Amino acid sequence: MADAKILNLICQPKISVFNGDKNGIFIPMKLKMNKGEFFGGLVALGGTKKSNLYKKAGASSSQMTLAFPKTQKWWEKGIQPNMKEITGAQDLVDSLRNAGDKLVVVDFFSPGCGGCKALHPKICQLAEMNPHVQFLHVNYEEHKSMCYSLNVHVLPFFRFYRGAAGRVCSFSCTNATIKKFKDALVKYGADSSSVGLPKGLEEKELLALAANKDLSFTYTPDHKEPVAVPSESETPKEGPKSPARALPLPLPLPLPSTSSKAVQETPEKSLVAADRR
Repeated sequence: MADAKILNLICQPKISVFNGDKNGIFIPMKLKMNKGEFFGGLVALGGTKKSNLYKKAGASSSQMTLAFPKTQKWWEKGIQPNMKEITGAQDLVDSLRNAGDKLVVVDFFSPGCGGCKALHPKICQLAEMNPHVQFLHVNYEEHKSMCYSLNVHVLPFFRFYRGAAGRVCSFSCTNATIKKFKDALVKYGADSSSVGLPKGLEEKELLALAANKDLSFTYTPDHKEPVAVPSESETPKEGPKSPARALPLPLPLPLPSTSSKAVQETPEKSLVAADRR
């Protein structure tokens, strides 16, 4: 009997979805489509008939909701655990400061950039080969104002940051010049430790982001601690100065004890000695 009902329902020209209960009773259900695009939308399935079993139990017509997966965008494909998309200026600043001594690569891209799309699979491969490197992706279309404050005007564009050194290099490259990207990974991703806290963005970049009214970002420069100056109460007071005293002049040196006669005889003897010669 149940097989006959199934055959009868299958032969109906309308498209139906069957929902069965534990007793093998099948309920035809019409397919209802929401207006709009089919892919990525919701499909509601509503029953048209009720079995006696559901009527006795007081159950309402069964309904089902099916969600179809949305198509993945090209910049979302191949994402590795060490790859992250930046959500705003504060997220970028915090990600750089919290990276420690890791090498951080900031990738500026645009969904409509053909070079970015072509380069993305290779960037994902390099991220997989270098799990110790942090990759940050900045969508130019969603963060135009922030990119303008950071002086990013060409795509694809990359900036490398490392620990206390801050930004170590920045450049633009494509598939044809991918060697430049690989060389930078080898040069700045080597095992080395820098002394000090991670620097992140430059001071002028932080000030530019804070001055941008389109961004909800605040920044207070770190001023040096002022030097403590003693107050007048702490300054020792000097007593009245006494008038300066003149130093005594040195005593004259004694002259050699020679008489005037000896002085007069000296030239005479010298003359006599000269005559004898």
